[in-house]
Amino acid sequence: MIGGTLHTARHVEGTPPERTSPLGLEQYIAGRTLVSGDGPAWSDMFVQVYSRSNKQEPFLVPAVAEPLIVWVISGAAMVEERELDRDWVANTVTVGDFFLTRSPTPYEMRWRATGAAPFQVMHLYLSVPLFERVAKDVLGCDAPPALRDISGGKDKQLSHLLALIHQELTAEGRGSQLFIQGLAQSLAVHLIRNYSSNETEGGRQTALPGFKLRRAVAYLEEHLADPFNLTKLSETVGMSEFHFSRLFKKATGLSPSRYFIRQRVARAQLLLQETDTSIIEIGMSVGYSSPSHFAQVFRRETGLPPSHYRRG
Repeated sequence: MIGGTLHTARHVEGTPPERTSPLGLEQYIAGRTLVSGDGPAWSDMFVQVYSRSNKQEPFLVPAVAEPLIVWVISGAAMVEERELDRDWVANTVTVGDFFLTRSPTPYEMRWRATGAAPFQVMHLYLSVPLFERVAKDVLGCDAPPALRDISGGKDKQLSHLLALIHQELTAEGRGSQLFIQGLAQSLAVHLIRNYSSNETEGGRQTALPGFKLRRAVAYLEEHLADPFNLTKLSETVGMSEFHFSRLFKKATGLSPSRYFIRQRVARAQLLLQETDTSIIEIGMSVGYSSPSHFAQVFRRETGLPPSHYRRG
């Protein structure tokens, strides 16, 4: 473990390769390595903590074979990503937010830190052999599943596991090998259970990038009171309706319209639990002008009518 010593990343000029290793990726990102895990205890994970520059100019992120998690541990930033020659998609991230990628193709990224706290992140790569072993145990398949790309996500259980890993990374005496290996396995199980796209690597097709999925979900959340409009939704992420619908369902397991209904009901559940707003007003706020229609949809999705849900 490299503890207490700051290492300045060697920023490589020129065009990065299309693929690289976890260690090689850092050559293309400006910043300092604060702590790094090495030795037998860390054979299943490559973990490093970085202090990033307040402003990162656009750079090409090469594809990496290992599943990568980037977890924000200090500060906040406006992070932007894009496919090559496409529009930038922005996410504001803060402590506890994470990115997950196993992208087979390079993409561009840039960011600008906000606030006074230093922008620090932890990068964690799970080894391919571990990921394959866990996939076989959990799913019974020889080839590991493809993972969905997540940009600026929130996951309390994932953050808990990452916090324990960070604690071991910075512990005196290099942490417990048995505990670290157990955490790596637990992390792999969590990713496969919660972020698998239900496709094997061998049969993987182009998936909806995480930042496009996040933009689509944000658009739906902002328009819960409006009629569902697939044309506007697909235009928001710069894709055809057919292509977007197919990839959206691959990423979420639901069609865009079905996902929209789930969002409406989830918002209604929150309002029923946390406010005294009338059921009629709540229904109207999520796009249902007919109380009976709202009650029908709500009961279909939750198993209870709105009035019973509020009481209980």
